[in-house]
Amino acid sequence: MRKKEMIAMLLAGGQGSRLGVLTATEAKPGVPFGGKYKIIDFPMSNCINSGVDTVGVLTQYQPLKLNQHIGIGIPWDLDRRTGGVTILSPHMKSKQGAWYTGTANAIYQNVEFIEQYNPDYVLILGGDHIYKMNYAAMLDFHKANDADVTIAALQVPWDEAPRFGLMNCDETQRIYEFEEKPPNPKSNLANMGIYIFNWGILRDALERDDKVHDNSDFGMHVLPMLLAEQKRMFAFPFSGYWRDVGTIESYWEANMDLIQTIPEFNLYEEFDKIYTDADHQPPIYTGPNAMVQGALLSEGCEVLGQVSGSVLGPGVIVEEGASIIDSIIMEDCYIGKNAKLERCIVDVGCTVGDGVVIGCKNEGNIPNALRPKIYDTGITVLGENTVIPDGMRIGQNCVIHGETFPHDYPDGLLASGESILRDKGKEGGTEE
Repeated sequence: MRKKEMIAMLLAGGQGSRLGVLTATEAKPGVPFGGKYKIIDFPMSNCINSGVDTVGVLTQYQPLKLNQHIGIGIPWDLDRRTGGVTILSPHMKSKQGAWYTGTANAIYQNVEFIEQYNPDYVLILGGDHIYKMNYAAMLDFHKANDADVTIAALQVPWDEAPRFGLMNCDETQRIYEFEEKPPNPKSNLANMGIYIFNWGILRDALERDDKVHDNSDFGMHVLPMLLAEQKRMFAFPFSGYWRDVGTIESYWEANMDLIQTIPEFNLYEEFDKIYTDADHQPPIYTGPNAMVQGALLSEGCEVLGQVSGSVLGPGVIVEEGASIIDSIIMEDCYIGKNAKLERCIVDVGCTVGDGVVIGCKNEGNIPNALRPKIYDTGITVLGENTVIPDGMRIGQNCVIHGETFPHDYPDGLLASGESILRDKGKEGGTEE
């Protein structure tokens, strides 16, 4: 096997339970974003745009759709005889299998995969953030500082700093202290979860920490251990767009960022393009009475009604008289005649009947009764393949998953904060 200077290990096994019903049947990195993309497309595209042509993708929770999306890596030019993309799922290691129990544990279980390329450096990535980054520039920074470990760092607003793992650095950007969600932070330099390790340092640290922690984690265990051993650890400053889309609100906001007059995050630049596995679709069609304003429409959409401030995935049909405002409608959804949707997220394959009103502000912002920490910002969410019958009215912070019928809606109404879940296992996990 030909030696590689640096390979990437992309952690894509997380459930993302704070995304609720959106991750009931899909790993968080596989959730659609920006119409035609999936969240994992962003770090995958960053790799090939940075010259990193060997990527191991570690999957675990609900991996089927994600594995099918990645395939052999054709959209990212990663279908290569040497290197390319490899799916790395938990596997048998003697008499029993072993799940990935922490971020570092997942890498430790795939040491043999890394060893076959004998890299000088290993790039560790999360599969659940929206951003563009030149990892080659980060590697140059790592080499210039003769670093053992380099961590990508983002300056966050001071009032938000207590929500992050933070790093304190000297004037050369060398890290001398970690603080995990401190109430009174000393700095606002947040750990982005993007690491470059010298392979020898990483391999030794993984082996030693595995003997101590069976749920070995980079942030909790490996990095503090290396810092205590006075390894050369540096913070690589990043100043571009970066979003953790780990909650319903942050996911909605990141999609809305795409449709500003001057987008904060630009998908249309000629350089550093984002690639995805997309089927060929017919052109977008807007009818004679359609009105589209400040919206992102994907291939194959047919709009006869009104769309404003929204993101539509491929193959969405919006019938005459329908109105979609400040919403995300994913692939192959049907919105019936005279339906009104405001501040909604509608997952793949949903059918919304004629005259349905979703997001009606009838009782104010009442958090969801089942998941008050997940659905609490006025956004109503329909899970994959949900069906809403004609004429129903649905409030804010509601969650619906499955085929529903008129008798599910007392007096034709689902009040704000209420839920209809055909499968009680589809709430999207526990609160975090």
